[in-house]
Amino acid sequence: MNSHPLNSHPTSYGGPLSGAGAAPVTSVVFDLDGVLVNSFAVMREAFTRAYAEVVGGGEPPFEEYNRHLGRYFPDIMRIMGLPLEMEAPFVRESYRLAHLVEMFDGVPELLSELRHRGVRLAVATGKSGPRARSLLDTLGIRGQFEVVLGSDEVARPKPAPDIVLKAMDVMDADPDRTVMVGDAVTDLASARGAGITAVAAMWGETDEETLLAAEPDVILRKPAELLSLCQAVTVP
Repeated sequence: MNSHPLNSHPTSYGGPLSGAGAAPVTSVVFDLDGVLVNSFAVMREAFTRAYAEVVGGGEPPFEEYNRHLGRYFPDIMRIMGLPLEMEAPFVRESYRLAHLVEMFDGVPELLSELRHRGVRLAVATGKSGPRARSLLDTLGIRGQFEVVLGSDEVARPKPAPDIVLKAMDVMDADPDRTVMVGDAVTDLASARGAGITAVAAMWGETDEETLLAAEPDVILRKPAELLSLCQAVTVP
């Protein structure tokens, strides 16, 4: 675990991180799926259609796919031993169904309040960059983020730290005052590799037992709890 003040004490439910004097967060890097948006139904449908189109009959192994979320889609295909040709129909269906993706309750208000407090925001996702930006445009929230990065835009996707480091570079972020909010072990690993606080988002369909076993620095049960880490960052 890193030594800077933000993650000296793992904390649940958005409580104080390390008592008085902890540096407030000035930059936040968000994962996308399962953190900002509830896209699981759309991903299941897209995966099912891609599997039927490329592999054929049989039950699509979506539950196994779900365990690898946070990684780049081609990497998941390699891990699962599935054809890389599934990517094209998966992406096609994801675009087609994007209008069905919804933000989690409290996310629009959280983003607006963080921006009001002067916190700089980024997205670092397992999706491709174009698909992530298109989805955020569809939802009307892309403008809240200084940068939106996909796994196809870095040399090494999560769990490597490259995508987080690139987002931090764009924001000129102070590692001691930056957090990564994710719902997968790959997000926590990417955050730790980048030397920042690893925050577990527990409000989606994450595998809670697995995520907690990875010992996140902070555990949040709902989006608004992130504000407690940023309360001292205000703008006139």
